Amino acid sequence: MMIMSTVQRMREAMVFVLLAMFSKAVTSMPYWWPSGDTTETSGYCLSWRLAVESNNIRAWRTVPTQCSRHVESYMTAGQYQRDLNLIVDNIFTYIDSIHLPYDGFDAWIFDVDDTCISNIFYYKGKRYGCEPFDPLAFKTWALNGACPAIPDVLRLFNKLIQTGFKVFLVTGRNEDTLGQATVQNLDDQGFFGYERLFLRNDSYKGQSAITYKSDIRRQLVGEGYRIWGNVGDQWSDLQGDYVGNRTFKLPNPMYFVP
Repeated sequence: MMIMSTVQRMREAMVFVLLAMFSKAVTSMPYWWPSGDTTETSGYCLSWRLAVESNNIRAWRTVPTQCSRHVESYMTAGQYQRDLNLIVDNIFTYIDSIHLPYDGFDAWIFDVDDTCISNIFYYKGKRYGCEPFDPLAFKTWALNGACPAIPDVLRLFNKLIQTGFKVFLVTGRNEDTLGQATVQNLDDQGFFGYERLFLRNDSYKGQSAITYKSDIRRQLVGEGYRIWGNVGDQWSDLQGDYVGNRTFKLPNPMYFVP
């Protein structure tokens, strides 16, 4: 009896030891961490896109290959449109809260590419950003003037014009090679009535988008304009100096502009 009792206690002790070891092994990893290779899961791609949009991942050259379908689905299956709609609706609320003095110096700034007009058809051919940026191929695409308007942004643009804002468009496109095509593309897509379109000229050659766009905004503030809002799909549209009273980041997981 005594021997059996001792054996039973030893078995119970071993069970407790094994349970403790198992518990430690399980709790050593976060509860949300998936098993296996996380780069092959849709959860990884969702996390990657969130990190990109929150600017926690920077200076990335391409979309991870395994996330091509995730980005395609996001851009084309409705979520991108829902996100845009929510952001623009919130901008409308902000606009309605502003009391303009109507002295002609209330300004609003927009980026152009993938803010006013979309390059989705170009990036479809580049596996939604999985291929490195090709300056010559993009120039050829942009010269065609086939970028469609982003409807929610056109709606916002028209609201601002009707409200009395002076709207300025600031793009990193080259003035000499893409200036005329860009003006025509914007006109064809219904972007009428903006105050000025700024394109990159030789004086800004080699400068980052942040430096270039900061200088344009500095010029506008120097002319007496009050920048109430600034909208862009890249963080470099919204960083630097004289960014404005409010900045609004539109989603774009297809490429990064420093």
